[in-house]
Amino acid sequence: MDAREMKIKAADTALSYVEDGMRLGIGTGSTAEEFVRLLAERVADGLSVVGVPTSERTARLCVELGVPLMSLDELPELDLTIDGADEVDGKLSLIKGGGGALLREKIVASASSRMIVIADESKVVETLGAFKLPIEVNPFGIVTTRLAVERTAARLGLSGAIEIRRSGGSVFTTDGGHHILDASFGRIPDAEALATALNAIPGVVEQGLFINMASIAIIAGAAGVRTLKADS
Repeated sequence: MDAREMKIKAADTALSYVEDGMRLGIGTGSTAEEFVRLLAERVADGLSVVGVPTSERTARLCVELGVPLMSLDELPELDLTIDGADEVDGKLSLIKGGGGALLREKIVASASSRMIVIADESKVVETLGAFKLPIEVNPFGIVTTRLAVERTAARLGLSGAIEIRRSGGSVFTTDGGHHILDASFGRIPDAEALATALNAIPGVVEQGLFINMASIAIIAGAAGVRTLKADS
């Protein structure tokens, strides 16, 4: 299987957890988009669900394909969120935010009874951190915030470039009007301590460490699909 086929396999397996009448959080990114396409086929065949998208990009795809949507204010409690990940470790701790939607992704996941992660085997790591950690920040005082992130990371024994994300020559802006710092730590031995420390920095809106949120990870690889559980 090539990379896209793996994503489709993972998305298809996740679809088996979706039941009629569910309120679904729908993630952002290439793997989540494969899930949306498969979900749309089921909806066309009569499956009754309502989705809450984690980004404007996902919302547009859902509307295009006919997946019914409501806002999180209209559906403040969800049954299940299905989303991708940039990295996942053996405890199902995640790095997310490569697509720039980490704040909304975390809000939606937190509003859900369960979160299922779908990914290809390249996203599975022993220790988080090879993927740059996205940190969503307020545009005001962004240089000050970056310096605070650097000092906080240093206190935890972490180093590496921390860069303001750009897109098409301009500073990248999230759906919420924020910017993103991408931190190249390489290895994060204590993700929980880092998450707590980053959240305490004025100017940091949210960070891309998703800890104790996913209950299942569906991983597709050349040998097939395997399911990891948080308690395994």
